[in-house]
Amino acid sequence: MNVTVKYFASIREAMGQGSESVSTSATTVKDLRHALMARGEPYAQALAQGRAIRMALDQELCEETAVLHDGCEVAFFPPVTGG
Repeated sequence: MNVTVKYFASIREAMGQGSESVSTSATTVKDLRHALMARGEPYAQALAQGRAIRMALDQELCEETAVLHDGCEVAFFPPVTGG
């Protein structure tokens, strides 16, 4: 399936791009994250397990167990605090 992946803030800076189209066999956001990390750097560090990362599926915050569908949009971004 084809998925649009968007990166924001420090993750976007690490990736050197704001978005990309990805062909994947991943079925969940977690699977997609792991597939991207398996590409090596800069994905491995920016999306590393244990890093505080928020995720959204089709512009709604989601858990990593959210199920992907063809043509969906997945976003990865660091937690944001206000002040």
